[in-house]
Amino acid sequence: MMKLSLREGAQRKCVKTPLGAALASILVFAVVISTGCAAPERPTYNASEADRAQISGFENIRTHVDDPRPPASTHDPWKPVILKDKPTMLAISGGGSGGAFAVGILSAWSALGTRPRFEVVTGVSTGALIAPFAFLGSDYDEQLRRLYLSGKTRDLIDIEWKGAGIFSPGLLKGNALRSNVEQNITGEILRRIAIEHRAGRRLLVMTTNLDTQRAVVWNIGAIADSRRPDALPLVRQILIASASVPGIFPPVSIRTVVDGREIEELHSDGGSSAQFFTLPEHLLVAHNDQAKGQNLHIYVIVNNALIPEFAMSRERALPIMGRAYGILLKSQTRQGLIALYNFAKRADIDLDIASIDQQIHYSMLNPLSADYMRSVYHIGYEKALGQRLWAKYPVFRVPDRRLENRR
Repeated sequence: MMKLSLREGAQRKCVKTPLGAALASILVFAVVISTGCAAPERPTYNASEADRAQISGFENIRTHVDDPRPPASTHDPWKPVILKDKPTMLAISGGGSGGAFAVGILSAWSALGTRPRFEVVTGVSTGALIAPFAFLGSDYDEQLRRLYLSGKTRDLIDIEWKGAGIFSPGLLKGNALRSNVEQNITGEILRRIAIEHRAGRRLLVMTTNLDTQRAVVWNIGAIADSRRPDALPLVRQILIASASVPGIFPPVSIRTVVDGREIEELHSDGGSSAQFFTLPEHLLVAHNDQAKGQNLHIYVIVNNALIPEFAMSRERALPIMGRAYGILLKSQTRQGLIALYNFAKRADIDLDIASIDQQIHYSMLNPLSADYMRSVYHIGYEKALGQRLWAKYPVFRVPDRRLENRR
């Protein structure tokens, strides 16, 4: 179906780079004023070196979403082995605690006995944490329910008080997230992923390289199948990075090698690049004659509400930035779904989309609310069980406020 490929002194001066938003400029200016121009702690490297950097001991296990399509290969660790007429792909989006929505869907799918054995599973952010278990099948539903419904997620809030995050990489330390991933992604989990990879199935996770501003896709199955002793730590790093929302969790440093010299890349939330991913960009923008014959069924679970959600905005910097960020994510996800829908129509691909279609009370002060997670879990579970979940095209319904006024 697809093949993807990857293409010491410290400078003590401040380098001004164009930023994509005025908001980011203001934040950078505030940090520079408060901290001065400190020398970078990591070994410096340039864009050319970034393109050539490799993970030591691993080959062809990561790529960029925007890489050009390479020639096909007989022994391709990216291309799934298709043993049925219509292969299926599951894409699980970001959404933080909204990941419980996907867990509800998967649980109901298992209860109905209609859950596909997906040839490809992809995950971004919270979706990256769910993807390995969704990939391995219904036997791991209970583990997912414990992760999202036990109430233990509140333990992930390990606040970094030093300057309220201004003088540190994130508002949270990230130790609790790391511990959570290490407890759940074990050697046995990696062994089972490797078995499924050898059977021709593919598990892919996306991070964002903060240095290059590019989305990086990691072939988790190929890493697992390497049988290297450092495969498990690397997979854990990737999952933590994908779930590390910038400014909230610190980015993850991943060691790579270029020209015999070790450098450190900074990777964070894949959701900064896209809230979900299915096919590489070169296919999504392909001409009609290139897009035919994919013969694929794609399921997309959006762990977020795409509908407008009313809430009085406080006239304070952080609440306003949080509200604006939420709007940006909705817009980004909508555009991604529209692009996928248009491609699916051209390529005769079956597409099913699920998203949270009710406004559930959510507070930025309690981002891992157990009540919120239980609510969206039940929405996903009940709608999937009642077969009222999937939409064949993107639906961005505006809630009928008249119904609310009658209550």
